[in-house]
Amino acid sequence: MRRRPRSAAFLLAAALLCSAGVCQALPGDVLSERPAPGRTGTGLTFDGKRIWVADHGSDELIAVQPEGGRVLQRLRSPGYRPAGLAYDGAQLWCVDTLEAKLYRIDPGRAGLVTRVVPAPVAIPVALAWDGSALWLSDDAGHSIHRVDPGDGTTIAEIPFPGRSVDGLTFDGMHLWVADRLADQLYALDTRRGEVVASLPSPGPHPSGLAFDGEHLLVLDYQTDKISTVRRDDEAYCIRGEPRRAWVVFTHQVRNFGPDPLPEVEVFVALPSDLESQKLEREIALEPAGKARIETDQWGQRAAHFHFSDIRAGSEATVRLAAELTAWDVQYVLYPQRVQSLWRVPVEIRKRYLADAPKYDIQNPVIRKAVEQAVGKETNPYWIARKIYRHIHERMQYERVGGWDVAPKVLERGSGSCSEYTFVFIAMCRAAGLPARYAGSLVVRRDDASFDDVYHRWAEVYLPPYGWVPVDPSRGDKKTEAERAAAFGRLTHDFLITTHGGGGSSLLDWNYNANERYTCAGRCKVEVEGIAEWSPENPLEARKAPVAK
Repeated sequence: MRRRPRSAAFLLAAALLCSAGVCQALPGDVLSERPAPGRTGTGLTFDGKRIWVADHGSDELIAVQPEGGRVLQRLRSPGYRPAGLAYDGAQLWCVDTLEAKLYRIDPGRAGLVTRVVPAPVAIPVALAWDGSALWLSDDAGHSIHRVDPGDGTTIAEIPFPGRSVDGLTFDGMHLWVADRLADQLYALDTRRGEVVASLPSPGPHPSGLAFDGEHLLVLDYQTDKISTVRRDDEAYCIRGEPRRAWVVFTHQVRNFGPDPLPEVEVFVALPSDLESQKLEREIALEPAGKARIETDQWGQRAAHFHFSDIRAGSEATVRLAAELTAWDVQYVLYPQRVQSLWRVPVEIRKRYLADAPKYDIQNPVIRKAVEQAVGKETNPYWIARKIYRHIHERMQYERVGGWDVAPKVLERGSGSCSEYTFVFIAMCRAAGLPARYAGSLVVRRDDASFDDVYHRWAEVYLPPYGWVPVDPSRGDKKTEAERAAAFGRLTHDFLITTHGGGGSSLLDWNYNANERYTCAGRCKVEVEGIAEWSPENPLEARKAPVAK
């Protein structure tokens, strides 16, 4: 049963609940569990009334009651290595890995085999039924085949979305894949082979998947449980484990002379509470009491410091210190729930479809790229995904210094995170999809670390969900699962400081911080910014007395 998209107000309320840490009824929630009928379950399906399990230890196909897991029927497997199971509305299908065959079985006639079809792959494992054909995974070729149930001919083929396929099921819209190596459940758009949503697996070794008409059923080989997992709900953001951290960001403007700097202005972006982060106390600024808080045309707040007469050999130094809790945040987005572009609020369209020097959206290079990538697509979700894919096909990550304009970056075929972001925003705006950027300070692997590189990514406005993060540079990976992991997801290694649509009245095209100065003569100026991350309060450590 499919649910209709709810109003934007409803989804916004759900997002606010998530940001407050009280997410309920989320996709991925385990609703119930029952024991598996054996310890070596390798396949799962649902026939409308009963859950069927393939067990390769006992060579059986076992029907269990959805409520409680009581065994209702046992059938002998037609082969000695039963794996994937599917139900075609009348009979069961079972794939045997050793014999590489597909068996159609009538459970009403004591498991009579009514058809035997050769598998078109070398190592068949997982199986699903989509209403007219079978989907079959191949461990040898790392591919998933749509198979004619009449003679086993491959109709279509798509690569594994990740490293492993251990269960398959079809929900009427998407082909779901269980990946035990990633402990994830992926919703695949089979026409494009792209992952549109992912949910955490309820156990460490998912070995079978089924769909009961509303929820996913997941068989786990390690826990020997069958879990009912919520596939969809009006709430749409999933928070992972929190990271508590301190970050001290220092921005210095050094004057090496020989002449003075009469005026120096430094702007430091002020972070705020978001779905992915919460500031645990008021931000500390140094020099204390010297900053004027201002807001740019995008609504971004910044602390404005003013310094006078910076002589040769001196510097203007400002600091920001914040204690925060950050979460992995994953937005579970289904393309069919995304509304038309005309549902985007007028003010959002007006502000975030405008051109800017870094974008140059009327440039023929951008217009041609949009035509190639988007074509006649009208769904905002797929407009963004097609642009995302086009950039990955045309570019590779490279920090070459400076931030070139989007057309030049696209022609060059390489760029930094900011340049990937400029290209993505330019193409989205040229296609009529509002887009902006976010900037951050980054934890570099260890909890105690420093960052002097930073990171920027994009956000697109998808009605009724709102602003959704899209990271084109981090998503430029080999597999569909890796690419999808950077679309609609933020990891917890950021302190997001900045949101902007283009050149800022305070930060210009920078994020985190910006500086402006005048020079009375000849001056050699060096600017350094660095973020120090720590699991403990570094300000207290700075105040500690030095032992004599």
